[in-house]
Amino acid sequence: MLSRIAESLFWIGRYVERADDTARLLDVHVQILLEDPWAEEDLACRSLLSVMDRPAPASEVVVGREQVLDVLAYDRYSPSSIAGALVSARENARRAREIVSTELWECLNTTWNQLPSHMRPARAHDYFGWVRERASVVAGIMDSQTSRDETWHFMVLGRSIERADMTARLLTTRALAGSAGPSWATLLRSCGAHEAFLRTYRGTASDERAAGFLLLDRLFPRSIVHALHQAEACLTGLEPVTDRAGVDDARRHIGHVRTSLEYRPLMEILDDLPREMERVQRACSAASDAIRGRYFPSGSATTWVGEAL
Repeated sequence: MLSRIAESLFWIGRYVERADDTARLLDVHVQILLEDPWAEEDLACRSLLSVMDRPAPASEVVVGREQVLDVLAYDRYSPSSIAGALVSARENARRAREIVSTELWECLNTTWNQLPSHMRPARAHDYFGWVRERASVVAGIMDSQTSRDETWHFMVLGRSIERADMTARLLTTRALAGSAGPSWATLLRSCGAHEAFLRTYRGTASDERAAGFLLLDRLFPRSIVHALHQAEACLTGLEPVTDRAGVDDARRHIGHVRTSLEYRPLMEILDDLPREMERVQRACSAASDAIRGRYFPSGSATTWVGEAL
């Protein structure tokens, strides 16, 4: 497979997952601001921008949910916003058109065409719901109609790394907001995890168990550990381990942060949750850079070697 095609497939998975997870995160926080008249909106919005790695305005400028939505939901020119991620996913599908299935291309192209009519509705929740629905359709097509070859591995690899990163951001916003933030039950519902959580623990819910479910559950697809496991499986599918003495950089970064979560007491992780989630984000970024260097090399100069005389 050409490296440009592989890179486009990888970023299709990442951008669609980014749009989905950003919609889930914003839906939770916008709803909290609407329901709580005593919420410190400026502080909450600045914290959210910080978690999403977006610069906040000067301290004398009051930041509200409208500014946050403009930056993180409706900006078509920033790939870190919902609209920008959907536009970028469609552009990458266009570049990989000879590999991407017709149904997947039509789904992404239809989403791109419908995007202007769904932006800035009377209720932001309607926009977020539409984004989650379109992302679910894309995921269903990827999983049900794509052979488990390099095409699927690159798309799911991108999706898994982005999912681990975004779930870490979601947990960070909850930890930083404290009692003023959304409850753990609200976070579980935003991830579609509430009913699975109740079935797992048979209704005996607690904040610690809810946090552990999103962090460590090996069977729930949106938990950080499950996403990291999936990313490792995709890397193995692309290039099985043949060196008995070591692994490549991408697997090393992912495996190190995964095992540091899996084999430590939950309360030890929760005691310093923002720092632990920052480690997850750094590992995902480092793994993404390693994957880029291994499979999508760019900018390298061509060297011509003459024949030996």
